[in-house]
Amino acid sequence: MSQTAHSAGEKVKGFAWLLVATFVLWLALSSELNRPELICGGLVCLMISLFAANMYSKLGFPSLSIRMVLFFLVYIIVLFWEIIKANFDVAYRVIHPKMPIKPGIVVIKTHLKSDIAKLILANSITLTPGTFTLDVIGDKLLIHWINVRAEDIDEATSLIGHKFEKYLRVIFT
Repeated sequence: MSQTAHSAGEKVKGFAWLLVATFVLWLALSSELNRPELICGGLVCLMISLFAANMYSKLGFPSLSIRMVLFFLVYIIVLFWEIIKANFDVAYRVIHPKMPIKPGIVVIKTHLKSDIAKLILANSITLTPGTFTLDVIGDKLLIHWINVRAEDIDEATSLIGHKFEKYLRVIFT
């Protein structure tokens, strides 16, 4: 495949990703889903995608497929569920008279290859109350954890990152 064809394919892939992502965001934020709203949203998302597709093609987004979209939707549900569970856990620790916390910094390992996949994993961990991604160095993430339950890298990876990474691995391969 020529460099020009590969570059054009990457731009189309970036455009498609951005168009879908911005339109889904538009739908999520819209108060009404009537025809004028959908048309306006579609046009705005189309313009954003046309202007920013070149930048997005360089970020390493995978090609769209039905399987990838389904895994992404499941990933979003899992992410929200983990955020809800973590909110209750942190609230319990805050209102408990003895404040049962054991803060510390742990290292977890990721098998994700692309930078964008690692970024999404790091952000997902940070969005979950009680954990905060401090740094990403190669295949390792440095995590501040409000209640360290494991210091071993494999066990900490299983407790913190695995629930997100198993979906991201499918999405970004």
